Amino acid sequence: MEPSADLSTILNRILDTAADNLRVAKILIQLGLDPNNITFDALFNRLIEIVLANITLANMFGLVGAIFFVATLLMQTMVPLRVANMAGCAFLATFGALTGSVATFLYYLLLLPINAVRLRQMLKLVKKARNATQGDMSMEWLKPFMTERRYRQGDILFKKGDAATEMFLTVTGKFLVKEIGVELPPGRIMGEFGFLTPNNRRTGAVECIEDGQVLTITYERLLEIYFQNPQFGYYFLVLTSRRLLENISRLEGIIAQTAGPQAAASSDIA
Repeated sequence: MEPSADLSTILNRILDTAADNLRVAKILIQLGLDPNNITFDALFNRLIEIVLANITLANMFGLVGAIFFVATLLMQTMVPLRVANMAGCAFLATFGALTGSVATFLYYLLLLPINAVRLRQMLKLVKKARNATQGDMSMEWLKPFMTERRYRQGDILFKKGDAATEMFLTVTGKFLVKEIGVELPPGRIMGEFGFLTPNNRRTGAVECIEDGQVLTITYERLLEIYFQNPQFGYYFLVLTSRRLLENISRLEGIIAQTAGPQAAASSDIA
């Protein structure tokens, strides 16, 4: 009992000292307390009374909405962040409606469809990335995040060894991977391996052999999408790995075709 009594005495002395301050005294008066006769118990009981008096339906909606908004600051991925943000907007818009605050109501009401569109876009991106790993090798689902660029016949998009900062998606025209002699028709990606190499260097050269249009996305944007949704990053890596295996298989076929005539020629000479 003594430690409790000592603590209460110390707190009361602190309050008495604080009450001597003019600003603190004004705050105590606004709280309905007498600065000349203030105790810790009286302050605590008064705060409880104020809290209980302000527990209304509107304030409960506002409190829950604020909790959801604080939760968004603790989330590292975009999908749950958007969901929590939408829930917070819904509760705070209801708070604005119940309190008659038109500005608050309209502000959070307008944020709802914005977050819904962004959430739908991210879920759609992940879904298409997942479908791509299951057979559809197209990467056209990245289009909303890309910018347009045009090339003329003879233009070199990049050379082997160049610093790599972006990935390309062909839309029209034809492009030639010079090292392996492969033409890339519309709907194919280029420059994705530079994103995965340790030094971000081009592994081959690409030339435009027929006027065309491409869409580009920077590696920084790809990283941003990846960190916003690691699930997308996983599907992207799976898809890129599959493309790498296709290229290896294509090169093995070319080597086999080249080795065939050479072996036949050696046999004829023998």
